[in-house]
Amino acid sequence: MTPLFWFRRDLRLFSNEALIAALEQGAEHAVFFVTEQQWQAHDMAPIQRDLLLRRVDYLGQQLSDYGVQLHVLAVPTFAEVPSALMGLCNKLGCNSVYVNREYEVNERARDKACVEVAAQAKVAFHLFDGDVIAPPGTVTTQNNEMFKVFTPFKRQWLRQYECTQFSLPPWPRAKTQGQWQRPECLTGDGSSHKWPVDDEALGGVVERFIAEKLPHYGEDRDFPAIKGTSGLSPYLALGIVGIKQMLVQLQSRHPDILQSAKSNLFSWVNELIWREFYRHLLVAFPQLCKHKNFNTKYDALQWQDDDAGFKAWCEGRTGYPLVDAAMRQLLRTGWMHNRLRMVVASFLTKHLLVDWRRGEAFFMRHLIDGDLASNNGGWQWAASTGCDAQPYFRIFNPITQSKRFDPDGEFIRNYLPELEKVPTKEIHFPHQYMAKVGGIDYWPAIVDHQSARARALARFKVEHE
Repeated sequence: MTPLFWFRRDLRLFSNEALIAALEQGAEHAVFFVTEQQWQAHDMAPIQRDLLLRRVDYLGQQLSDYGVQLHVLAVPTFAEVPSALMGLCNKLGCNSVYVNREYEVNERARDKACVEVAAQAKVAFHLFDGDVIAPPGTVTTQNNEMFKVFTPFKRQWLRQYECTQFSLPPWPRAKTQGQWQRPECLTGDGSSHKWPVDDEALGGVVERFIAEKLPHYGEDRDFPAIKGTSGLSPYLALGIVGIKQMLVQLQSRHPDILQSAKSNLFSWVNELIWREFYRHLLVAFPQLCKHKNFNTKYDALQWQDDDAGFKAWCEGRTGYPLVDAAMRQLLRTGWMHNRLRMVVASFLTKHLLVDWRRGEAFFMRHLIDGDLASNNGGWQWAASTGCDAQPYFRIFNPITQSKRFDPDGEFIRNYLPELEKVPTKEIHFPHQYMAKVGGIDYWPAIVDHQSARARALARFKVEHE
């Protein structure tokens, strides 16, 4: 009788404490469920699906080299998982299952059903919090309530962990030479081929970020023409890289990084804490998984039924170059720079007054790093409906944002080659220049910034009062 390890969005080996605990108990089998209908219902992007399947295939070979057989089972939805899991345990003679928790509503319901079925079958269920440093519910106010503002959450998080030197458990298996045959259900479309999935290549990505980008991250992260971000978000979203793994590597080079909250080096750690904050919110306020406003006073807000504006936004045809270039980046690469996510989300929800839920779903259907907690948190932040959200009266000016964060128009020209010959001084809003010189094939602005801003302020102010 041996344990079974169940992979979810924790697709890593050496920094996976739940997996290592199972191996220490003699595990020789692991399982991953391909749930295509569930993924579609959750708006999983094809490029993320491809990255996930490629990584599972890679893990299958790696596990076989450590004497672990990975079973890949295809079922339509989460509803079929409990019986399929218990069937596999019965077939293999496994009397326990080791898993890392997932915090979304459907995932938690699936796990509850699995625990109940396992108890009836006398199969033990061991749940770990492998996707976070602080398990949800452990960073709270003095009244034992979830924080509703990020900064005090961060302060409390740091109080609990700033003196912790993180470490990873040792790997308990010697490597041999195993056999792995990729199941047909792991066939993807190849759309994620520019993103490596092998640990050697990923180790290089992590090392280059810490050595070369991290020292300048605070200054460079807002400029989309600079490769100043970590490039790790797709791997964090699928658990290919773990948060504790990153902190261990950060502390190996900068031991005092958690005690340096005002330093430039801390800027990226701050993003990791935001990630934890949004996960804690999902558990404390499960309505966030159900397309509900966090701030219910905006439930009556009248969004515009603007299909033409939404379509123009989706296609990168708003007439605002930074917005259009950002949307082209998403459509072309499956990824978008974080600063630009805020700009385009603000444009959709404030300039066009289109419901944030339409933008949230569009992002999930296209992002290689799609993650419900962070995506929902970001969209509700931009729409001013969320927890610790941008105040409704702060509306990003896409022209000002363009001048500030793409001053030379380098990013714009990369994704809007039709504006390649527009002078830098004019490129951030080229319409007067185009009217003067002619011959430039670029669409007119679909809204006037000042008018759109005034309309949004009036619409939000009614609900705010």
